[in-house]
Order: sequence, then structure tokens, then C-alpha cells
Amino acid sequence: MQAIRFKEGFVAGVATAATQIDGDCKNSNWYDWYKRGNIKDGSNPDIATEHRKRLKEDTGLLVSLGIRNYRFGLEWARIEPECGKFCEEEFALVRRELELLKAGGVRPLLTIHHFSNPMWFEKQGGFCNRAGVECYLRLVSEVVKRLGDLVSEYITINEPNVYAMNGYFAGTWPPGKNSLSATLRVMKNMGVCHRRAYELIHKLRSDMGYSDTRVSYAHHMRAYAPKNHKNLWHRFCTPIVRYLFQDRISKTYLKEGGKLFCDFHAVNYYSRTAVEGLRDGTFDNVDKNDLGWEIYPKGLIVCARELYELARLPIYVTENGTCDNEDSFRARYIYEHLKEIVQSELPIERYYHWCFVDNFEWIEGMAARFGLVRLKADMDREVKASGRFYAEMIENGGVTDDMIERYCKQEYHK
Repeated sequence: MQAIRFKEGFVAGVATAATQIDGDCKNSNWYDWYKRGNIKDGSNPDIATEHRKRLKEDTGLLVSLGIRNYRFGLEWARIEPECGKFCEEEFALVRRELELLKAGGVRPLLTIHHFSNPMWFEKQGGFCNRAGVECYLRLVSEVVKRLGDLVSEYITINEPNVYAMNGYFAGTWPPGKNSLSATLRVMKNMGVCHRRAYELIHKLRSDMGYSDTRVSYAHHMRAYAPKNHKNLWHRFCTPIVRYLFQDRISKTYLKEGGKLFCDFHAVNYYSRTAVEGLRDGTFDNVDKNDLGWEIYPKGLIVCARELYELARLPIYVTENGTCDNEDSFRARYIYEHLKEIVQSELPIERYYHWCFVDNFEWIEGMAARFGLVRLKADMDREVKASGRFYAEMIENGGVTDDMIERYCKQEYHK
């Protein structure tokens, strides 16, 4: 291990999602999924971290740690509780959060869709129904018209491949389908949503007199390799699995008819997949986190380079983090991924750690801890050692030898 210094202009922030932190929403597909008994530890997303009740406290904690870049999202089910009827109170609350962030000197990156739908949208077929495109664009229009004076940067859709594969192929997420054709249809329709939203956001903010708009979608990417390089089946399946999961989206969401539909690449990266068929696998005897995901920092640059070769745009790492329930190796994980960024020639401008406070981790519930800040049983927040490391890292503009000695000499699981 060696000290690292960030490149000029590079910034580190944190990322969150509304359903995972806000609470107070009984009209979403994820609350319905919870009521149907599909959350492993029985955690209730209507509670989550009670962020809506703690906007001032959480923003103050964010600022106190020196974090000045914050990616957060909207809960569609609260913004549009009935088809075509928007909630003024909800927009007022989002504006309040944006104003608190602005007062603290924090730059927002706003995610419009992050896995969660209102139940009326689910009952209409969601993104599997082409009519869902217009519903989504209506949401985008209202969001930008009402919040566009406070937000210049947007993620249209978070991880469409994860949303489609888990909800429509594996059936482990709502709506619990098992159909390859439906999965591909959802991915295609969400691509239409992204490209049209890209144009719509730019037009609306231009009409408002702004020229600083930046828009992308957040792409969940993995490094792929055959589990056994000598196995012909493993080698045959690797490019197929990679294409179905991410390469197809990389190309079709980014470009159409020679036109670009992103102002920056947004990469969500966590792990590597060992391919031995048409499913995820993990190599033997590798470093792993508490969910059994391989810890493979080099894969972040592999994925970022794949996108950069398609279009030479700035790169944001919009999610990167690890499940470490005891906070026993998170600081090392962060350091090793940032070291790869520092040593790369790619124009990676930002890094958003997933996540800020331990939260509702989808079907894992509250049992999988990704936060820099501990969520205690009484909902109080407590900065972890990794959170102190992160704050020092931001203050120093890198990681010193002393910080490595104090925080990063940790062991992973095997």
C-alpha cells in the first residue's frame, strides 16, 4: 500500500436512493413486496432510516464530514400517488432538501428513477408496457419544471439491467416475473425512456435559461471472466452473459442514429462475475464481502474503459461500496478502488460511495450494511471508522501513509 493523491478537480461524495432511506411510503412496489413477505429479514421500507424526518440532521452530518457531492433520488409513488396527480407537499419537501444541501455547499446529482414504482404504474404493466414510457416522461417533465432551478445534473434511470433482470428474469424483485422476453422488453423500453428524457431535460432547462445541464443513466457494470479458462462452455458463455447484462445497454442507451444521449458516463461498480453458465458465479479463494461478492478493484477501471472507448466523455463512478456489517474492511475497500482511479489515465471526475447511512438494502432488508455511518436501533446515526477515514481523505485530497496505517491494514473474507 502507498499514499495516493487525487487528481486536480477530482471529488468524492456519497450516494443514496429514496426507497432505501426515506420511509413513509405505502404506495410503492417495494412496500407491496415487503407486505408479501419477500424481504429476507422482514425489514419494512416504510421505516427505512426515517430520512424524511431527519433532513436537517442528515444534511448537517453530511456537511460535517466534508462531503460536498451527494447523489440522491426521488420516490415516484409519493410524487405522483395517483396517475396524473402530483403532490405539491412532496415537491415542497424535496425543494427543502435541495435548499438545505445548497446552504451547506453540497452539489446534488438527482436520480429520477431508482427501482421503485407507484402501484398504479405497476398495475398498468410498468416498463414492460410501452405506454409506461409516456408515464415516465410526464414524471420527468414535472420534476424538471419544479426543481430545475436547483438541480443541473440528473440520472434518468438507475441500473436498468439490474431492475429488469431481478424483477423480470430472476423474479426475486417486484413484480416477480420469470420471462427473458419480458426482461429484454423492459430494458428496451427503459432505453427509450432514457433517450427521450435526456432530450426533454436539456430542452426544459434550456427554456429556463440554463446551459449547465448534465444528464446520464447509471449503468451497473461488472468485470466478467470464465470461471475456468480451460472450460470451453465457460469461455463460450462469458461474452453472451456480458452482452445480455451490460454490453447491449452500454451501446443502445448511449447512442442512437449517431447521436449521443449522455453528457458523462455513470458507472456503478461492485464486483466481478465468474461465468460458468447463464448465471452469476464467484471465483474460489478470492477476497469477498459479507454477501459473498468478490472484491476486485481492477474491474472498476476495466468497466470504465469499456464505456470510454464507446464515447470519450467524463466519467463519474456513481456507486461503489461494499457490504461490511462490522465495518472491518470498508476503508481498505475504498482505498483500493480509489488507488485504481488515481493510477488510471481515464478522465474519472467523481466517486460516489455507496452509501452514506446503513439503509434498506432491497430484498436483504436492513441486514446488509453498506454505510459510512451506522444506523443504530433507535435510528440515531454514528459515524463509523470508515466514515472518519472518508472525511480525512476528502480533507487531505487523498490517502496518506498515516491514514493507511490507521485505517487500511484490514483483512477481507475468503
